[in-house]
Amino acid sequence: MLSSSSVLINTEKCLGCSLCVNDCPGGVLYLDNHKAAVRKSGCIECGHCFAICPAGAVSMRNYDTAGCENIVSMANFDSDTLLLAMKSRRTVRHFKDRKVEQEKTDKILEAGRYSPTGANAQDVAYTILGSRQKEIEAECVKLFRNGQKLAAPLVDMVKNINIDENFFFKKAPLVIVVSARGDINAGLASSYMELMAESMGLGVLYSGFFVICAKLSPKIKSMLNLPKGHKVVSCMIIGYPNVEYKRIAPRKPLKVNYL
Repeated sequence: MLSSSSVLINTEKCLGCSLCVNDCPGGVLYLDNHKAAVRKSGCIECGHCFAICPAGAVSMRNYDTAGCENIVSMANFDSDTLLLAMKSRRTVRHFKDRKVEQEKTDKILEAGRYSPTGANAQDVAYTILGSRQKEIEAECVKLFRNGQKLAAPLVDMVKNINIDENFFFKKAPLVIVVSARGDINAGLASSYMELMAESMGLGVLYSGFFVICAKLSPKIKSMLNLPKGHKVVSCMIIGYPNVEYKRIAPRKPLKVNYL
């Protein structure tokens, strides 16, 4: 058994086919005497070698691989239906007084966990506001009401906004704050999570206003207890929609630059 970092190669099972070697993004794997071997450094633990091995000769230490053989290709989904569903989604701001089942919450989080991250950083974290939702929302309302007084004379849109006690979370039963050190990984995770939520009949609102609050207020950020070095990238307001849209909202023409 050869190993480096978390990757282990069972040389008895290894066929020497070099599929893992050719697919390793970091060039960490190589053939040694017709068997896969792992260099001492450079592995980002992406799992490509584990996923591609036809003989099951690769394992990954410290990773739970239960259920990893149940592969479903995205090509199994009808692309026209998928595109129509993506066009039909709407941001939801009106929610029913109904809790989101824990099973569905778990699936939403699992979708985020399996979203791609740069260099396989897996650096995205999720904060469910739960019992502190009302307390955190009250702090946000206080902050925005003070800001509205200052900005209203200058911006008409700000003047017309009614900032009530449910302004941020819209009485939704589930609020998930997605954080990371950078924007892209957390943004990808949020997108995966939204698709999963929508597939289970839930509606989603991305609260940009809350992200602003988390950036402006050290108190609010402290209340979130984020991992060290993390910043709030998105705030997902989730629940059962109490509104039904009848048609796809139009979009401006596609902008594509072919070089």
